[in-house]
Amino acid sequence: MTTQTLFPFTAPELARMIDHTLLKPEATPGQIDRLCAEARQYRFASVCVNPVYVRRGAEALRGSPVKVCTVIGFPLGANTSEVKAFEARKAIQDGATELDMVINIGALKAGETAQVAHDIRQVVEAASASTALVKVIIEACLLTDEEKVTACHLSQQAGADFVKTSTGLSTGGATSEDVALMRRTVGSEMGVKAAGGVRTLADARRMIEAGASRIGSSAGVKILLEMES
Repeated sequence: MTTQTLFPFTAPELARMIDHTLLKPEATPGQIDRLCAEARQYRFASVCVNPVYVRRGAEALRGSPVKVCTVIGFPLGANTSEVKAFEARKAIQDGATELDMVINIGALKAGETAQVAHDIRQVVEAASASTALVKVIIEACLLTDEEKVTACHLSQQAGADFVKTSTGLSTGGATSEDVALMRRTVGSEMGVKAAGGVRTLADARRMIEAGASRIGSSAGVKILLEMES
């Protein structure tokens, strides 16, 4: 029995759930070009790149169904809300149609929920003039379960489209337990993105079974090739 028969999605269906990601600080223009070429070939949901490469990605993927996703306030979430909003508007101007923003983690830890909500709303409002999706990175590895639930509720109330587990650059990445908790919290009204450490087909399957509707991974091609083997 092949791997594919054990999985409820075909390879093309799975590809449309993957944000093909390259967010390393040492990423070069050539590597971004390769990422976009792979995304076009495999028809991933999006490429996820740092803001400096949004315009390059948009040009490379023109005429393709693949979206350009970028990160806002990345990776610490410690920028001011005004800077995050400006970064969001600039990214959209450059061609991004999906924005993965990092919350103000310190404010959440301090119980300053009004500030966290304002921070998210600033980005959501910046995206409101376009059709750009907003995914809120809660950095679950730094939060208690109670704080994760609060972050999800605040994201939902602010009008975001997704909640996302991780930047992939903190002390931990996605876990199926966190994905399941986030899905229970937001219900079917929002997307849940699992990112950070999703490197194999088995990883992707665990996240999807836990409730993820999108996967962020730098190993998207490897995952699809594993599925087809």
